[in-house]
Amino acid sequence: MKEAKVIAEIGCNHKGDIEIAKELIKVAKIFCGADVVKFQKRNNRELLTEEQYNTPHPNPSNSYGDTYGAHREFLEFNLEENRELKEYCEDLGIVYSTSTWDLTSAKEIASLEPELIKIPSACNNNYEMLGWLCENYKGEIHASTGMTSKQEIEDLVSFFESKGRNKDLVLYNCTSGYPVPFEDVCLLEITRLKEEYGSRVKEIGFSGHHLGISVDIAAFTLGAKWIERHYTLDRTWKGTDHAASLEPEGVRRLVRDLKAVNKALQFKEKDILDIEQVQREKLKFRK
Repeated sequence: MKEAKVIAEIGCNHKGDIEIAKELIKVAKIFCGADVVKFQKRNNRELLTEEQYNTPHPNPSNSYGDTYGAHREFLEFNLEENRELKEYCEDLGIVYSTSTWDLTSAKEIASLEPELIKIPSACNNNYEMLGWLCENYKGEIHASTGMTSKQEIEDLVSFFESKGRNKDLVLYNCTSGYPVPFEDVCLLEITRLKEEYGSRVKEIGFSGHHLGISVDIAAFTLGAKWIERHYTLDRTWKGTDHAASLEPEGVRRLVRDLKAVNKALQFKEKDILDIEQVQREKLKFRK
């Protein structure tokens, strides 16, 4: 089997500080061994209504501003800061990526020419943005399917097929919740996505918001080629995503265990393996 690719999703866990963002990148590469780090890009004036923008954050203890809009703006990196982060990733040898939440953000991030752009579950029906990316961005497009009906998933894949970009599409099983209880992870959806779309899209992935790493290992054995987890330096930090994130040791163990399981997922190359032969000679019952 092909090894799984691990995406350490930094998202907004950098707390609006580019030096923390760089530390997260460095730790993800050097200590954890992740393949990709992923940020998020929003144009908040485009995404939010005036009322939403000016309403206080629903959880003031996690807010970085007096209003929800101010909070979101505080956590945004501009295009040049994202360029700086991409160059930092390239210097370290880890792939830079970003989720784009609106057309303006998609255009900005596509101008950096990253290897992949992620479409969050909330935006997988934003066909204006998806259409622009299909026609103007040459890299892979990864899309999560949280809070998305089966018909909406079919519509999404069919849209990519109509644009001739379905073989650049990676489709992720996902449940949108923070954190998600195990009974709501619904891992067997990976099997369904493989059966229905395995030949129509490039690959199937898994984006998890649960606790621990055992579920991710199972996702890989079911056929997910990409494993995405939220990642932070400290789960007690201020912010909404930290509690549902893995700390560096968790990501390191996830990468380690995925590699170990990948080595184990094979058939025997012969009836009696070399490692067994010595034991066979000592222990096997002789007729």
